[in-house]
Amino acid sequence: MRPVDLAQEHGISPQTVRNYERDGFLPPAERTASGYRRYTERHAAALRAYLAMVRAHGYSGGGTIMRAVTGGRLDDALAAVDRSHAELLRDRGTLDAVGEVLAHLRKRAGGTDWRAPRTTPQPFTSGELAHRLGVSVATLRAWERAGVLTPDRRRDTDHRTYDADDVRDAELAHFLRRGHYSLELIATVVRQVRTAGDTQALETALEDWRRRVTARGVAMLRAAALLSAYLASEDDPS
Repeated sequence: MRPVDLAQEHGISPQTVRNYERDGFLPPAERTASGYRRYTERHAAALRAYLAMVRAHGYSGGGTIMRAVTGGRLDDALAAVDRSHAELLRDRGTLDAVGEVLAHLRKRAGGTDWRAPRTTPQPFTSGELAHRLGVSVATLRAWERAGVLTPDRRRDTDHRTYDADDVRDAELAHFLRRGHYSLELIATVVRQVRTAGDTQALETALEDWRRRVTARGVAMLRAAALLSAYLASEDDPS
């Protein structure tokens, strides 16, 4: 097969196919006596696998996987696939946590904008907030280091102060910690809450995120099937 034969299946240019070979995403092609590339079904399988890997794992991840495969480093390729699956699993955990937070906020605020009305007339000190939650001040510091809390500092004393949003974030962190979620995940969830204006906005963002996670999971399944097909073709390089 010629470069144009591989390119037509995917609506790309023959030069793109050559570039993919140059970059190691396809195995090296044999050359005719006059120097023209001669591709086989094995190269076609590699191209299908690579393009599917890009859709599932991104350009960087897909390229890393296919370079490792064509370079004979299958374990490295599988490790890269595993890392992407681990990321997807973490995303699913985050989605579950956001879903729990959404239900919690709805119950607490009755579905209204949780930022109003303000329930804290003046900022809390570290000790006051710790007492309100039933945790230690050291726990609040740990949450701050993890990015869960971002309190202001008083100019005169440099003491931390927590406004209504900080109190809400601390309450959400306390709620999720009781569910044994990690601080890293809680920080991600809190950032999602901060950028949403109300429960409806958070629900819309959550639904969109779920759709994207599902689509990526399906793309990973297809990419795995095509990578398996390419690996099988290595036993039959005709």
